[in-house]
Amino acid sequence: MKKIIPLILCLAAIFTLTGCAEQEETVFHTLQSYTAEGDAVTEISIDVRDRSVQVSPSQDGQVHISYYVSDQEYYDIDLSEDGCLTMTSASDKSWTDYIGAKTDASYRLIRLQVPDGLEALTVATTTENITLTSLTVAGSATLTANGGDILLDTLDAIHVTLNAKNGSISGSLAGTYEEYAIACSIKKGDSNLPAEKEGQSRTLTVNGNNGDIDIAFAG
Repeated sequence: MKKIIPLILCLAAIFTLTGCAEQEETVFHTLQSYTAEGDAVTEISIDVRDRSVQVSPSQDGQVHISYYVSDQEYYDIDLSEDGCLTMTSASDKSWTDYIGAKTDASYRLIRLQVPDGLEALTVATTTENITLTSLTVAGSATLTANGGDILLDTLDAIHVTLNAKNGSISGSLAGTYEEYAIACSIKKGDSNLPAEKEGQSRTLTVNGNNGDIDIAFAG
């Protein structure tokens, strides 16, 4: 017991000093943007942490990404020769930097604009939502949220995969209900989709854990 008390006091001092340092230090966030020619991009893969992601159609046929960075939090963005555009979280934080207040929500937003006809779109994030508006993907669209919701407004893709843990999945898909072969798995939540269903040209795979699933078909 005598050994535990000094350890507790030491940890308490660390947390106190860290909290004071965070209050005194101002973290500056800078808005940055990335643009790529739409013809050069066939696939987009975004894999980030603690960020909300908003996906919408591009108005000029190019790929646009806007995001905030700081000295400690930034992203690695790369466009391969075969047209795969990737964006991943990067950080110079130590474990003490994660103690205290979270970065303001306005700086934890990524806006992605893509032209219609992309062959594949993959977006994965944690603790925040994925929002997608009126987008057409020629091949597959895979959205994964751990600790956030997936919100869709007329996603049009041949193969759709939606995964949410501790969050809900809702919105609409292009096409009719009859067109989709469906595989749906849900735990601790309600779903309006069948566990299995045969279809035609489209596939829909949905996995939910501790959240609801509510998908409509636009026809």
